[in-house]
Formats: sequence, C-alpha cells, structure tokens
Amino acid sequence: MELRKRGYIVNHKKFLRIMNKLNITCKKFTGKSSKYSSYKGHIGKVANNRINRRFDTHIPYQKITTDTTEFKYYTKDKNNKPMIQKAYLNPYLDMFNGEILFYLYLLSEKPNAKAILDALDETITIAESCPYRTTIYTDQG
Repeated sequence: MELRKRGYIVNHKKFLRIMNKLNITCKKFTGKSSKYSSYKGHIGKVANNRINRRFDTHIPYQKITTDTTEFKYYTKDKNNKPMIQKAYLNPYLDMFNGEILFYLYLLSEKPNAKAILDALDETITIAESCPYRTTIYTDQG
C-alpha cells in the first residue's frame, strides 16, 4: 500500500518473492490461527470401516453419520474489546433422508467429549426403532 501511495505499481506476488529473498517477514500476519484438529495419532483401537463409501440406504436409522465442526464467533470482553470465541457443533445425520436426528452445540475453548457422548446417547434412543443393526459412522478424528 505504501508503494502504491508513492506511485509504484508492483504485483503482490513479486513483492512476496522479494520479501522472501531478503528474508523479510510481516509481524502482523506471521501467527496463523490454529485450525481445529482432534487427531492425536494412533490412540486406541481403530474400528473397521463398515460403510465402505456406501452412504445410501433405504432403511431409516440404519446408517448414521457424525462429525464435530468448529465455528468462530466474535464477542466483547468486559473492557468492550472484541475477542474470538469458539463453538463446537456435533450433528448426527441419518443417511436415509439426510435428516439431522440430533445436534448439540457447546460453547467452549476446547472440544468436549461430554457433548459428543450426550448427543450419541440421544441418537441411540432415537434409532432404537430400527429393525436392523444401526451403524454410526464417524471419521474417528
């Protein structure tokens, strides 16, 4: 922006190449925000993949899928300064018709297993009416 104010038109890619060559970094944008990742390596037993990419079914509550999603939202602290908060959403989706059976959201700094397990218990009670075996699929992350 400063170069443009002074009358120099420089492509941002060329500017980044010059900055990299001179080993110059911008202090404001060096700290990247960390994205949500619950994967901790190989902990415990890995369950067999019973779905095998066969996501369609004609029987309600036979195949259910879930995943945890992180959302960021802005609030103000006691000094009226904006701050970033996180919310975690745990929907349980029936693969029969795409209906969300149960969802639970949790406002916290870290994902919580209690929220996931509470939603799982509620989903199991909903799916008890299925005459066939119910498979709950997750990415195990």
